[in-house]
Amino acid sequence: MLTLVIQAGGQSSRMGQDKALMSFLGRPLIERVLERLSPIADEVVIITNRPEGYRYLSIPLFPDVIPDRGALGGLYTALKVAGNSEVAVVACDMPFASAEILTAAQNTLKDESIDAVIPKTERGLEPLHAVYRRSTCLPAVEAAIQADNWRMISWHDHVKVHHLSPETTKQLDLTQYTFMNLNTPEEFGQAEALARRIG
Repeated sequence: MLTLVIQAGGQSSRMGQDKALMSFLGRPLIERVLERLSPIADEVVIITNRPEGYRYLSIPLFPDVIPDRGALGGLYTALKVAGNSEVAVVACDMPFASAEILTAAQNTLKDESIDAVIPKTERGLEPLHAVYRRSTCLPAVEAAIQADNWRMISWHDHVKVHHLSPETTKQLDLTQYTFMNLNTPEEFGQAEALARRIG
């Protein structure tokens, strides 16, 4: 049983508007992300502090439980509201998000000694395209926030984190653009052109 949580709670400051709702190939970007990932999940929720724009999706919407705590606060909210023991957390601005990588991560999480499965690339970890065990990760993230830590990895020493190796991730990354995220209008346009070519 997997809960898919789409993180749409960021400020989108460089984009100038809510990027998840910007038109991507003729429809809101978040619809593309949901279409790519929803089939693997038993439950889908969206974390957003601007729910009015998302109500048309008829998907449960939750604001950040602890406001203004950045990505770590978003992860805490995702784990807090999820109804299942395994939670896939994905940023809303990843037009090539990969169901294959998340499925592989969830399968790895079947090993009960593992608490989180996070892809790793040559650029580093991708914690906003990863799968977490709610029962162990939630208290660890909560403790990090209470200790005034902001970094996404600040709690990793307290749980067992498995990294999908760059080699494994590359094999599973069918488009080679899974972890592309969009922060500017220029990046948005580039991703649309790429999507027209590769789907």
